[in-house]
Amino acid sequence: MFTITSLKNGLANVEGFYCDAVNCGLRPDPGQGDLAFIRSDRLCTISAVYTTNRFRAAPLRHALRYGKTFEGNFILANAKNANAMTGEAGIRDVEEILAALPAELDARNPVMSSTGVIGYRLPLEKILSGLQRLDWNAKNSDAAARAILTTDSFKKELCFEVELENGERFRIAAIAKGAGMINPAMATMLCFIATDAAVPAEEMEELLEEAVSLSFNRISVDGDTSTNDSVFLMANGASGAYDRDAFAEALKRLTFELAMMILRDGEGANKVVAFEVTGAASDEEAMTAATNLSNSLLVKTALFGEDPNWGRIASTIGASGIACDEERLVIRYDDLLIYDAEHRELDPEREEKAYRIMKRDSFRILCDLGIGTGSYTAYGCDLSYDYVKINAEYRT
Repeated sequence: MFTITSLKNGLANVEGFYCDAVNCGLRPDPGQGDLAFIRSDRLCTISAVYTTNRFRAAPLRHALRYGKTFEGNFILANAKNANAMTGEAGIRDVEEILAALPAELDARNPVMSSTGVIGYRLPLEKILSGLQRLDWNAKNSDAAARAILTTDSFKKELCFEVELENGERFRIAAIAKGAGMINPAMATMLCFIATDAAVPAEEMEELLEEAVSLSFNRISVDGDTSTNDSVFLMANGASGAYDRDAFAEALKRLTFELAMMILRDGEGANKVVAFEVTGAASDEEAMTAATNLSNSLLVKTALFGEDPNWGRIASTIGASGIACDEERLVIRYDDLLIYDAEHRELDPEREEKAYRIMKRDSFRILCDLGIGTGSYTAYGCDLSYDYVKINAEYRT
């Protein structure tokens, strides 16, 4: 048995970790940070999951030299510039910046993470100047969480303390960013997770990939996958405590709650919807249907308009290429029957109930295909006028 308790102040709670941020001139507002770091005072095992976009940004290509799991103790992150599609010069810029870290930090296998506009090299002088003003011994999780934001409307920061049955404790915390370019393909987003749990190196990759598959890889704001998406898990073992089941549960809860924060913060979004597909021929076919529903622009606009048009749900499933049959299909919004073979048209009473459900800021759309035992849940949001406005003006 174990208990999981939420704590305030994010990364600041985790033993041996330090973080801070400054404005180095990437953002015009000097009061808003744009360069942040996370470091451990001892060597960590670091595991990472990266975007599936074939045009991976320079910081990712640099980090991949270490492998998916490696030893290290330092991450530097910047906003406003993705350092993507910048070729080998972009990688050399990362190397020059990391080589300028103070020797007393003893930064081992340091990595960099960037977010912002694609196609521009990093302004080295600004970033190198910013390094000189960072407080390497600060525990300012709030500043770090805010510095990595782009079109986000709020910071995303969590921390859990886990108490094991024997009384030992460890903590796990994270900061994340993401509001647009979010798609279930290593769902632009960044997430940095720090823990003082003594996680065995050989278990890190499996634990992280499972947590990501149940959280970030199940959400969609707009169906676009960034060049920079990354999730880093840093474990320094400072607490000496560990239990696989307890850690796995805390990590899954942490990543899922952050994923839901990203979805709620979807650019211009007003609603978060779970698309639960059951009765599919296989889990893979259920995943195909659910992710198509979470990505569909017609479905998203119907959600925004609060229109219980089940035809868009059925049409998306039918177009997904999976096995399905209109005679077996059942659609529900929460517990309300919307469609089956005997109820193809919404009567006034059910339509009014459906309208009331769709006015909520979160609900479920359940689709039973009636064919097999496959199931999968994906998560999406509506698409509003504000999404177009935000992205039409992204570079300004």
